[in-house]
Parts: sequence; C-alpha cells; structure tokens
Amino acid sequence: MERLEINNILNLDKLNSELEYEKAISIYGRLRWLVKENDSLKPVKKHLKGLIQQYEETHWKDETKISSEQIKESDIAEKIVTSENKFIQKRKELIRKKLRENGITQKDLAEILGHRPNYMSELINGIRPFSRDDLIVLHRLFGLDLNDLFPPFLKTEVTNHIKQILNELKNRRTKIKLRLTDLETT
Repeated sequence: MERLEINNILNLDKLNSELEYEKAISIYGRLRWLVKENDSLKPVKKHLKGLIQQYEETHWKDETKISSEQIKESDIAEKIVTSENKFIQKRKELIRKKLRENGITQKDLAEILGHRPNYMSELINGIRPFSRDDLIVLHRLFGLDLNDLFPPFLKTEVTNHIKQILNELKNRRTKIKLRLTDLETT
C-alpha cells in the first residue's frame, strides 16, 4: 500500500522524497475542494499541509544547501505527478461524460459500485484509487477503453526493483532495455 494513500496520511510523520512531496502537494490541492463535501477529510488536509511545510523547511529553506541533484530529482518528481494528474483528469472527464450520456448521476454510479457518494467523489477525483473490479465495471458498463481507466504508472518499489535487476542483467549483456518513461512511478 502506498504511503500517501488517503488512509495512511494521518499516520505519516514526514515525507521521504521529492516524489512524495510533489504527490502531497497534488493531493492537498484536490482535498481543498473535497473537504467542502466531506468534513471528515479536514484532519487529513491539515496534517498533509503540516507534512508539506515540514518538508519545505527541511529541504528547500536554505538555498545554499540545494544541490543540482535535488533540483533534478524535483524536476523528475514534478513530471511524474503532472502525468498522473493528467491521467486522473482525463479519466474523470470520460466517466462524467458517460454518466451524462447515460442519464445517471455520480450518486447512482456509487450505488452501482457499492460505494458511499462521498467515497465515489474521492475515487473520481483521484484521492482514492479505484479497485480493479470498479474499473472493470466502468469498462463494461460504459464501454470505456481499459487504457483510459487503469493508470499506466508503476509503484516506486516496483520501479526500484526493476532498475536494480536491469543493472545486474546489463552485466550479462542482455537485450532488455526500458526507457525512463517505462519506469514512471505512482
């Protein structure tokens, strides 16, 4: 389970990387709107704000300590999060379009999938991940392309494992090669 999934945020005492920092900023932005619908998200939003401020204070406050490696890591993290956000926004627009075309509401969809309406909003807005079954139902119900429903991003630990193994295999002159974009994380 990802550290920055909504259920885990209140248990975090710090952000560990530029990627987590960028993801936290993204989630915080989405939570600003969802808190208006669901008060139970207020403590999560507040805690996330504290984590973001703590990370900035520790890693970005003193300009003399910011390295070119840190800037590079930040740029990569920002690109990854931007890609994820574009994917989530496109999926959200496709689902909403299908809801309108079929004359059903997001609340109706929540009922079909067996979720509470607030939870459905969190799914559509990318605050919580859809389950595999939810995505299959959306595919079958609306005829949406699976590539538009399933995020094509890998988890950080999967990416790190693959990079490690590929480095080991490189010494054996294997022909497997992946582009950096093939190893984007979530």
